[in-house]
Amino acid sequence: MDCLDEYSHNSFDLQCLLNSFPGDLEFKQIFSDLDEQLEQNAASIKHCIKEIQSEVNKQHPDVQLQTTTDCCEWLNNYSYETSKLPSIPHGDLINFLKTLQGLLKNEENQEEMILDFLWDLSCQSSVSLPSALSGTTFHLLCRASVHSVEDHSSMDVKSVWDDIRLHLRRFLVSRLQGHNEISNSQQKIVLKNQCIQQLLFLYPESEVIIKYQNIQKELLAKLLRNDFPSYSRDSNLDVIARGCQSTMLKLYSMIKEDFNTTCEILAPSSTVKFIKETYLDTITEEMAKFLENFCELQFKENAVHMVKTSKSSSKHRGAVHALVTPECPEKGGNLALSLDELTFISQLVKLFLELENSVQELLEEMFLPLQMSRNTSGIFDKPSKEVMIDNPRGNESSIPPEQLLSVKEPILLDFGWRNAFKTVSLPVARCLTAAVEDFSTKILQQEKRQRSSTLSYTMNLVSVHQVWQDSHVFPEEERPKKIAKFCSDIMEKLDTMLPLALACRDDSFQEIRANLVEACYKVATAVLARLQERSHEVPSRAPLKNLHTLLSTATYVFQHFTQYDELTKETTKKPVFLVPVQRYQEFINTLQSQVTNYCVRVCATSILQDAESHHWDDYKAFYEGERCSFSLQMWHYFSWALHYDLWTILPPKSAQEILTEVLEKSLSLLASRYAQAHPSYKRTPQIRLDVTTILICIENMLWSICTSVQRLLNPHEHTDHKIYKIHIHCNNLFTTLAILTSPLTELYQTFQHGLDESASGSSQSVFNQPLHWVSCISHFCPSLLRTPSAGGLKAEVQLKLLLSQPGCNWNLLLETLLCNDGLLPRILLKSSKYTLQEQASGTGNNQNQGSSLMEAIFKVLYHCNYSPQTFGSVFVNYMEEEQLWDFLYNVPVSTCMESEPELIRCLRLALTDAVKDIVQQVMSSISCGRNCQTMLRRPSIPDWLLESVPKEWNYTPRETKRKESSRGCTKLTAQAVSIVISKLPTVIACLPPPIKYFFFLSERKMSRNFVELKKGGLLVWNLIVIICRIFEDGNTVELLTGASLDRWSKEKLSLICVCLESIMGEQSGSNQMTQKVIQSIEQQKPKWIEHQLSKARKLSAECALMTMEKNTIFEEGDTVLELTEQKINTMVLDLCHKPGGSEYLRQIYHIMQLNEEYLKEQLFSMNGSEGKPLSIQPLKTTLRSVADQSFAFNPFHVYKMFSENMLDQSAITKWNWSWSKLLPNYLGLDKMTFSALLKNRCEMRKDETLEEEEKVMLEHLKRICTLPNSPASDNTEEQ
Repeated sequence: MDCLDEYSHNSFDLQCLLNSFPGDLEFKQIFSDLDEQLEQNAASIKHCIKEIQSEVNKQHPDVQLQTTTDCCEWLNNYSYETSKLPSIPHGDLINFLKTLQGLLKNEENQEEMILDFLWDLSCQSSVSLPSALSGTTFHLLCRASVHSVEDHSSMDVKSVWDDIRLHLRRFLVSRLQGHNEISNSQQKIVLKNQCIQQLLFLYPESEVIIKYQNIQKELLAKLLRNDFPSYSRDSNLDVIARGCQSTMLKLYSMIKEDFNTTCEILAPSSTVKFIKETYLDTITEEMAKFLENFCELQFKENAVHMVKTSKSSSKHRGAVHALVTPECPEKGGNLALSLDELTFISQLVKLFLELENSVQELLEEMFLPLQMSRNTSGIFDKPSKEVMIDNPRGNESSIPPEQLLSVKEPILLDFGWRNAFKTVSLPVARCLTAAVEDFSTKILQQEKRQRSSTLSYTMNLVSVHQVWQDSHVFPEEERPKKIAKFCSDIMEKLDTMLPLALACRDDSFQEIRANLVEACYKVATAVLARLQERSHEVPSRAPLKNLHTLLSTATYVFQHFTQYDELTKETTKKPVFLVPVQRYQEFINTLQSQVTNYCVRVCATSILQDAESHHWDDYKAFYEGERCSFSLQMWHYFSWALHYDLWTILPPKSAQEILTEVLEKSLSLLASRYAQAHPSYKRTPQIRLDVTTILICIENMLWSICTSVQRLLNPHEHTDHKIYKIHIHCNNLFTTLAILTSPLTELYQTFQHGLDESASGSSQSVFNQPLHWVSCISHFCPSLLRTPSAGGLKAEVQLKLLLSQPGCNWNLLLETLLCNDGLLPRILLKSSKYTLQEQASGTGNNQNQGSSLMEAIFKVLYHCNYSPQTFGSVFVNYMEEEQLWDFLYNVPVSTCMESEPELIRCLRLALTDAVKDIVQQVMSSISCGRNCQTMLRRPSIPDWLLESVPKEWNYTPRETKRKESSRGCTKLTAQAVSIVISKLPTVIACLPPPIKYFFFLSERKMSRNFVELKKGGLLVWNLIVIICRIFEDGNTVELLTGASLDRWSKEKLSLICVCLESIMGEQSGSNQMTQKVIQSIEQQKPKWIEHQLSKARKLSAECALMTMEKNTIFEEGDTVLELTEQKINTMVLDLCHKPGGSEYLRQIYHIMQLNEEYLKEQLFSMNGSEGKPLSIQPLKTTLRSVADQSFAFNPFHVYKMFSENMLDQSAITKWNWSWSKLLPNYLGLDKMTFSALLKNRCEMRKDETLEEEEKVMLEHLKRICTLPNSPASDNTEEQ
């Protein structure tokens, strides 16, 4: 029977489903593929059972297996000890063994052939050689009578067999040791796996494990001798810690390799025991010796220090000398450890914790499938006939139950590394609290001395670095940016000590954890007291910036202790830092209120107190009516200075909350004051200019405090009422401007028929439109703020909102990239080409930045499954501009191509990742065929050895089967080609929608002749090309599968490529072998290939057609509106969970920050009336954080921005207000508001001279408001 295609097995990589959001058609294909594979596997199992039934019925006539149940029960109860083995004459048996022995001794390099021969003999003839030759006969001899005549025949058989096994064992052990020198981890695992399997054929599992364990222990001992550092008095603890870290990484690599080597061979418990005894116990013993030596030297050093500092007699010195004995360190003694030594021990504990967690995760990952089911039918895992035959282990009387039953209980790791630290546990526990307290006290004293020695009370700041990379307790928007240096130093030291608490399990490290928690409580209390003390200095002695620093610092400490609680919760089952967490939370709330109240109080009592500007009774115009009040300009300065400090120090969320509240309250104050102002005729234009200035400043600040487009454009629909209140205040200010400063004639014409209070309840009323004030000033001062009904969102809006945030808002960033069909990515990609050219002509530094930008944009858009049209639009446009269509016809696979465009490289990697599972399955099939071919091509078994085989075993030499295997090459190639063709629809179904849409658009750009030549479409054809190029490139195959290719394998892969190219229409004249392969497939499944290609093409086009249908619903530029906040959030989460996803987003964000002005200019030119694009410039690609590049607040820069970019005051005075359009919006005002504002008009002043017509109009307006007939009293109070 041929070893190929007898028992086919199929698998499906469900991991690929996580890379996409399959639609209905894709899911249908995926489940159809799964059903088909299950059916094939079931048919293969049935075929295997029938073969077993036939074999059993032939070899055991007394047993007749009729059903599958009978077969399974017989196999479960079958044992070689109870089976009827043919009796073999002693002479024949000893002759056979001595022939084997002679062959091994007299001829070289025969070990592999003999091992295969013995295995084939054992499988084919149902003979368990280890059992029959070493176990059964020996036990029969032992049961013989002591008075009988000695029979040495059985002993001779055992001695000869043991000699043969010993020879083969030496050969396999030597090979096993040589495999450790192989650098390719995957290849090493496969080869070692084979050796261990062959050893298990010869020896019991326990002996094999011991032997392999000794080999690995020698290798580990060599590693420890070379890499594990030793400790002496002059040693640098930091260097030792780094050496230990390097050793642990190499140790874990060895453990992982042996997990992969043994988990398929040994039972789970045996694998765990092997790893524990070989590696974990060894490193534990090594660390115990290291720490014992460490304690001994430290004790001696302490004793010597005592001698040097003592002034006692020599007799007393002799007593001190008696302390320096080996017994004292073992007891813990009075060993005193410094803070550096405690830190060093904590670093060692951290390394063991990381190793323990890594090994436990590896164990769970390896044995997770075993908890569902475990296939223990045999040792060998090759997809051949031998897999289905149980490996007879003669020296084992029974099979462990866990090999017969599924493993339901999790396998726990017993890693006793904590015992190694018992030597230092007592000194650490005793010294820890005092050392941490002393350190924190010194830091606090140093901070106090620095404070008293300098004239400035500004606190020293340091940037915050993320301590826990995998921490998700606090999102990035809640993490501080800068904190006080003294607190950073203290918390950094506590972080290094934390592993001592995390290592606590049961009784171990209990005292250490308790003392560390006590020390943390004291440190937290001392730091909080210092922060409270510094907060009382503001504003009497310290600047406002100190409050921001204190708030950020308190938040940092609060988050640290919260994180400590999360990390220790696994062992403590309750929060141990609850009290400091609560105290810091209260202090944070108090500080935030203090900051807000102080800023509002400063605005109310100082900044906005402007007697000169607000002298409303003055009959002279303020600076000829061409400038706003001084107080408003100072209010603008103050707001932007506060904005700068908050943005550079505080967490983004807190910064926006504080600035929003300050703006809202100060704006409320301004709205109230201007509503009460009673200006003279000459000062009325100043009211108009002041209100306009306030509104323009607020419009500019709104971008910073709104975290989403929804908050910006629809504040009334959002839960944040402060933003909505700001809009209310702005509308109130504009109401004041309209009623108080409009010409009397315009006011009369609008309100001569009275007020219409019923209009205020209408949805179209200005009182129900938060952005009404924006639309009023946008006629003179163009604003990017637009409601969706006013023409949709533009890329400029998204860009300005994104870059106004205090930090990188992932959702906003993705929205910005997807806006206007990826307009911004198109600009960035176009400019990145010039960046590469400039770098190539320059010094050559950072030459990969442009390329990495392309990769970042590609990776981000590639995973935007809800917006495939953006990916297609961006990269099809780029392909056209760069004329890359020729590359798309034939995507290269080699990574060494210097001329390969970056986009083509990204496409190649994406498609390569999609076909990895196909390549893996094809290589498994090739490996199986290679094994069969190797067996057939190995040196033939000598005739005289075959003649020595006992006839009772009925052995048929394998050579007689060579003619039967002549069809193996055709079958192997057909099987591999079938794997590729059968998997294509599923691969396409699992591809993300963006890549399918891109190839659909690309196919439409190509000539009809080209498309017709490509069966299955452009995407299918490119997948086939990628697979063929992978098979042609041995390096890529090795990289993807870990398999090394020999000449035979390369020839078969080359033949597979020719067949695939012939199927796709690339080979004009196929050779005879290719035709045989294709005909073989067609004979079994007529028109199956054509059907699979058609199915694949349909799947690739379906997604694109659905995307095009969606696009017809939305006009260009509005497609982002269909992306709800939930969809954007889903895509962001998916991106951040992909390898490098968050880094890609951060990289794009930083480049957009560095090129903000350039991007704005490009967008403005594209949307301008002339439509002339600006010249493309190279991008700034320095990826340093913008926060690190920020400079001190510059009021002159703010003034320039205020006077030039935001507010042209002289131009505002010349604005031609369209009162006839503005005033009708206020017919719905209530009488009280209208009367209050009318009362404050300049015409209502006693000393104002009015014409008769004006008096008539004024009297009519007064009657509308039911005001008294007498003029209003003159309000001369300064506002």
